[in-house]
Amino acid sequence: MPMYKAPLRDINFVLSDLLDFESLYSQYPQSKEKMTREIVVPYLEVASEFCEKELHPLNQIGDQQGCKLQDGVVTTPDGFKEAYKKYIELGFPSLTGKEAFGGQEFPGLLWIAISEILTSTNWAWGMYSGLSHGAMYTIENHGTDEQKTKFLTPLVSGVWTGTMCLTESHAGSDLGQIRTKAVPNSDGSYAITGEKIFISAGEHDLSENIIHIVLARLPNAPSGTKGISLFIVPKFNLDADGNIDSRNGVTCSSLEHKMGIHGNATCVLNFENAKGFLIGPENRGLNCMFTFMNSARVFTAVQGLAASEASYQGALVYAKERLAMRSISGPKFPDLPADPIIEHPAVRNMLLTQKVFTEGSRALAYYLSTYVDIAELATDESEKKVAEDKLALLTPIAKAFITELGVEVAKHGMQIYGGHGYISEHGMEQIARDVRISTLYEGTTEIQAIDLLIRKVIGSKGSLLFLLTDEIQSFTKEHRGMGLTENMLSKLDLLVKEWLDLSTFIQNKYPENLDEVGGVSVDYLYYSGYVVFAYLWAKMAIVAQNKIDQGTQDEFYSAKVSTAQFYFDRILPRTLTHSALIKSNTESLFKLNPQSFKFD
Repeated sequence: MPMYKAPLRDINFVLSDLLDFESLYSQYPQSKEKMTREIVVPYLEVASEFCEKELHPLNQIGDQQGCKLQDGVVTTPDGFKEAYKKYIELGFPSLTGKEAFGGQEFPGLLWIAISEILTSTNWAWGMYSGLSHGAMYTIENHGTDEQKTKFLTPLVSGVWTGTMCLTESHAGSDLGQIRTKAVPNSDGSYAITGEKIFISAGEHDLSENIIHIVLARLPNAPSGTKGISLFIVPKFNLDADGNIDSRNGVTCSSLEHKMGIHGNATCVLNFENAKGFLIGPENRGLNCMFTFMNSARVFTAVQGLAASEASYQGALVYAKERLAMRSISGPKFPDLPADPIIEHPAVRNMLLTQKVFTEGSRALAYYLSTYVDIAELATDESEKKVAEDKLALLTPIAKAFITELGVEVAKHGMQIYGGHGYISEHGMEQIARDVRISTLYEGTTEIQAIDLLIRKVIGSKGSLLFLLTDEIQSFTKEHRGMGLTENMLSKLDLLVKEWLDLSTFIQNKYPENLDEVGGVSVDYLYYSGYVVFAYLWAKMAIVAQNKIDQGTQDEFYSAKVSTAQFYFDRILPRTLTHSALIKSNTESLFKLNPQSFKFD
């Protein structure tokens, strides 16, 4: 199992040096007393200690044991329940909850930073607590006062956990096809009947109750997505005083056999006249559920980041210690029988690729999280609108791009170990198995690509994109002529111009050739991701260079500049391929009719 140490130095660099979080959050009365270094740094240190000492040792145990189902009851792996109890005692479940319900009401950025550390040490365990935040947020935003009073306090404390129940076997991501029914009861509740699959943390032994947020159809509801409503369905019913009462009609009929995240229970849930409570207006459930889904997509991006960090750390330690052959430019350690493999260019290239993707993912995930918070904290409507618009554009990029990079980083981590990377005792193959789900759930990469290109860029006639490209162009104009970073800024300027040109090129094909637009959507998403990373790496390089110019001798900052140079020199040319594919003719995609796809 690879060792893990929370990357607090880089986390604090992104929070303080890149985002200047104290100044940012001091603008809002709700957060200015909370989001200070004196408070945030100790929280991160406590989280790091808990994750390194309590969760990391359970990671391989969870992978090897998995969850067990007997008579509808799921038992989590050894140690999971005890770790969750300590997690509650430390107060982490209540971080972002409203104070009225026992929460600490911190902005989400702190939770995102802690989630990264938590997921890097034990992805499967972290999902039990992570999904609860989406359930809380959905009830906070769409629930009635009675529902908030009844459900939020135990959810905020962590005594109860939450889930999201969307998927059905015949529907998948096409939620318009769901068949789960909700029939009104005489007491104002609803009887929910149907089957949901792929429900993460759908049944377990960590919490006293599980609050399911469920999509279902009312009688005579319109077909498609316009006829979906949203319901709260608790595992245990509550009495008049809000105490746990009888078991509700929701049971786990089976656990999925999966490639990874074995320590998390991925359940098939059967609802048999389960008592549920309508959230929000009838037939507007999908709109309300997007509150949960958007929260989950940011969290999934962080999962991709976390896997990258864990794989990079494991690979780096091994590359420094593993002796194999001599450097092709001559022995670097002649007193040793061979050189450390970090001296070989191919290994160095993989390590630096891991490093730029990990640190770039952290910058994007945290940057995105500030807009989640601003949209929540701002009282000025124009400021709130800008934050929401940037979120709309950046969320599909972050969710898809960071998770795809996580898959690539995990592959490099295994490759650096060579044959040992394929052996389970080292833990690198577990990271590769665990991270693979992140590109699939909460909307696949391909779905995110369609969302970005057709709904966000074309759908807004470019206005969402212009918000970000204007920001980048203002940044490059302000910082031109800064020596080492000048070349980066010149490249960034050209990329932004091409990004806009490519967007116009695709827009001109819409709506006459929708298949062609769809055919280039994934390349467009990748291109967008590389440009956003270039922007953030340029910002980080300038921040670091300023520190150097001010006289710091700290190697951390010179390493940051060198890593940025690697990104611009060795990674950014990938945009050339994506640009060429966007401009190429996609007719060959549809030359072969479906009947001609054969395997015999």
